[in-house]
Amino acid sequence: MIADNVGAAFGRPPHTPAGPGRAAKGRPYRGARLLAILTAAALLLTGCSTLLERDYTSVTPHSAVPATEGDPSILRADSYQELVNALIYFINGGVEEGVVRLYTGAEQVEAFLSDACLEVVQEDPLGAYCVEFIKYTVDPVVTYFEAKLDITYRRTREQVATIVQATGAAAIRGELRTALTTFAPERALRISYFEEDEGFIRELVRQAYYDAPSFALGMPEVAVSIYPNSGRQRIVEILLTYPLEPSQLEERHRELAQALEELARLPELLSPAEPPALAAARALMEGRGFDPQGGNTAYDLFHAGAADSEGLALAYAALCQLMELPCQAAGGELEGEPRFWNVVQTQEGWRHLDLSAEHPEGPALYTDAQLAELGYAWEEGGLPACG
Repeated sequence: MIADNVGAAFGRPPHTPAGPGRAAKGRPYRGARLLAILTAAALLLTGCSTLLERDYTSVTPHSAVPATEGDPSILRADSYQELVNALIYFINGGVEEGVVRLYTGAEQVEAFLSDACLEVVQEDPLGAYCVEFIKYTVDPVVTYFEAKLDITYRRTREQVATIVQATGAAAIRGELRTALTTFAPERALRISYFEEDEGFIRELVRQAYYDAPSFALGMPEVAVSIYPNSGRQRIVEILLTYPLEPSQLEERHRELAQALEELARLPELLSPAEPPALAAARALMEGRGFDPQGGNTAYDLFHAGAADSEGLALAYAALCQLMELPCQAAGGELEGEPRFWNVVQTQEGWRHLDLSAEHPEGPALYTDAQLAELGYAWEEGGLPACG
C-alpha cells in the first residue's frame, strides 16, 4: 500500500487495519493520512518551492597568514596584495631572508616587487619603523617566479617586541608615565587613528612627568618620530634623555621615597588637627624653604633643604599621594613670571596652594577668583575648577 510505504519511509511502522480486539477510535482515517502526505509533497514540488529560492552569502574568515609552499620561509603570492601581505608577514616575524613564489605574468613581476617593497617600507607602520631596506633577486621557474628577499632592519627584535598598542590620549599618557617611572630611554607605541604631531606627544610627556612627582627628578629631553607620515595606524617612537644616569635616578628616588614615608608617618599627619591639605603643607615646610635659585625636584628640597617653586610643588604632590589626598602640581605665571604651585582637594572642593608664597600665618588655600586677584594666571581648563 502507498500509505504503508510512506509511513515506513518516515520511520513509522506500517498501518495495521483495525480488527477484532483492536479499536479504531482515535486513529486518523487512512484516506485522510494519505491525502495530507500527498498535499505536503505537492506543495514542496510546486508553489512552496519558491521559499527555497533565496540569495545567500557564505562568509569565511580572512586569514592574514599568506599561503606557504610547505616551508614557512617560502610563501606564495597570486596577486600584488598577496605579495604585500607576504612582505608584512616576514617583517612581523623579523625574517631576514625569505622567498616568495609569484604566480603572475612575467610582465608584472618586476613592477609588483618594486612597488610592494616601497609600499611596505614607506606606508606600513612596522615596515616604516624598523626596516632599512629590502633587496631581492628573481629567478623564473616553470610555473612561477621565485623572488629571494633580503630584509635589513634598523631596529632590533627586542625593540619591536616592546611596541605597545595604545589608543587615545589617556592610554598614551599612561604608557609614558610607565616609561618615566622606570627611567626607560625609549617607548614605541602603535596608535590607531592618530592624527596628531610631535608637539602633542611632548605635551603628554610633560603631563606624565608631573603625574609621578616622586619620580620627577629632572625633565628629560624628548625626541619624537612618527611612522609613517600618515595612515590609520602609526608607530610613535619617543626617545627620552634624562639629566642623570638611570642608576643615579633610581638611587635618588629611593632616598626621596624613604624621606616622604617618614614624613607621612608623623602624628600631625596621621591625625591632623587642621585640614589635611594644610597639615601636609606645614609638615613639609618644617625646616625647609623656598629658594628661587634652588633645584626643581622634590629630591632637592629634602637633600638641600630648599627648592624652587617647581621643586616645592612636586614635593607637596608626592606627599599628598602617600596620604591619598588628591593633588597635582600646577604651572602658570605670577605677574608674568613662570610659577608652580598645587591644586589640592579639600572638604570645600579643590583649592590652590602655593608653598613658595610668603604667608605670615602659614600656607593658605585659595579659590580661582582669589588666586587670580593675586596676579596668578594659568591655562583655562588645564586645572580642576577651584570654586
